[in-house]
Amino acid sequence: MKFNIFKRNTNVVNNFEGEKAYQLNPEMELYAAVVTAGLSDNFYEKTDDRLSRIQNLIKKNQAEYVAKLAIYSRNQMYMRSMPMVLAVELAKFNSGNAIIKKTVSGVVKRADEITELLAYYQLANKRNGVKKLNKLSKQIQKGLSDAFNNFDEYQFAKYNREAEIKLRDALFLVHPKAKDDKQQILFNKIASNELAVPYSWETELSALGQLKYVDDKEKAVAFRAKWEELIDSNKIGYMALLRNLRNILEAEVSATHVKKVCSYLSNETAVANSKQLPFRFLAAYRELKLLKFGFASMVLNALEDAVVTSVKNLKGFDEDTRVLIACDVSGSMQKPISARSKILLFDIGLLLAMLIQSKCKHVVSGMFGDSWKIINMPNRGILSNVDEYYKREGEVGYSTNGYKVIDDLVNRNVKMDKVMLFTDCQLWNSNKTDSNIEKSWKAYKAIAPKAKLYLFDLAGYGNTPLNMQQNDVYLIAGWSDKIFDVLSSIENGVSAIEKIKQIEL
Repeated sequence: MKFNIFKRNTNVVNNFEGEKAYQLNPEMELYAAVVTAGLSDNFYEKTDDRLSRIQNLIKKNQAEYVAKLAIYSRNQMYMRSMPMVLAVELAKFNSGNAIIKKTVSGVVKRADEITELLAYYQLANKRNGVKKLNKLSKQIQKGLSDAFNNFDEYQFAKYNREAEIKLRDALFLVHPKAKDDKQQILFNKIASNELAVPYSWETELSALGQLKYVDDKEKAVAFRAKWEELIDSNKIGYMALLRNLRNILEAEVSATHVKKVCSYLSNETAVANSKQLPFRFLAAYRELKLLKFGFASMVLNALEDAVVTSVKNLKGFDEDTRVLIACDVSGSMQKPISARSKILLFDIGLLLAMLIQSKCKHVVSGMFGDSWKIINMPNRGILSNVDEYYKREGEVGYSTNGYKVIDDLVNRNVKMDKVMLFTDCQLWNSNKTDSNIEKSWKAYKAIAPKAKLYLFDLAGYGNTPLNMQQNDVYLIAGWSDKIFDVLSSIENGVSAIEKIKQIEL
């Protein structure tokens, strides 16, 4: 199976480092740009430039494909902002197409996404003034109308926040038709601002914070008791729990409650239902690692168990499969994925690499920059392995000489079945010789004809250093562990684009 993902005759371009590269076709370029978008400036591309490129790519693609990509990125890649961008931008050029309604219904999975989608609609259409959302797209209106019937009072109340576009505003704008009398009563409550205050960790802790205390000791006792009550209630969502692990430990809850937290964190069903991107576990791990509380180690172990569980069903790596994993630690990978995040593209590459390594028996792993260095790690301790790599990235420099990974295999005459590079795909040769990864891979195929090269694109700049139409080279993009489903599909002859197109609208 080969990917038909290049523009005929005009596919040869220069990447951001001036090196020869190949331009992806509109379908593949849009896929890569969307699933690697954190709506934050990248090393080579500003946020506005990325958004503008995505808008232009939407025009170049079939509406059905864009709709399916939006639903895929929301439900398979666990993204939230970009699916709404795709839905709104698609409506600009397909205003009467019923596919818009299906797209909106497919991407709005939380009550607050109703107002978030409208907020982007206002921004994208440059609406200002009192009637900033007048003449709303009829198909978007229909999709949001359906979405209103998917949530209960708790879900609406939980996200009924003070913002420029409020839930009540959305209700009056969309005019949803209630599915039954009970739903109509709920809509009436939204209209009259009479939604019941939800029992949640936010509302409970906020109310507790308004009280007056004799001293800090009394306050600490109250917050400890409240955290224990919240844990017992089983009403803290998985992501909320991840973000509050430090607060829970600082509150010095009992050992019994810490065990409950750990049990939930590592529960297979809870992990699957949480739909957390893998780097969320890494962020929580780093937050706790430096804490001086006795139960911190127990929680760190639970996080390790959770991230292992997230790839429990990863297939394609039996005992005989020989795998090489190479992580790009160049300067362009040292960029936060969003303005508020401490996680870098570099971290995501390391984490996804260590997730795959945990499933392999016959594996060699390492990192490349100016040079290539093998740094083998144990299969266990995925998060700790990432941090160990993180400490050592300066050992190979900060260029992007990916060809050295392949040259090492050629020079040592080592045959691998799968060679995997986690990179932003902006490979170049800092040594100013004529060596490049395309030449190196061609030489390697002469000694290992069955080998396959997988480029895991973590930045989505729209080009790739090798021609994917030959020599068993494949491109996979994204930050979710679901990229491994794409990897599995490739083994069965199905590309990433084909997998997206299989989605039913």
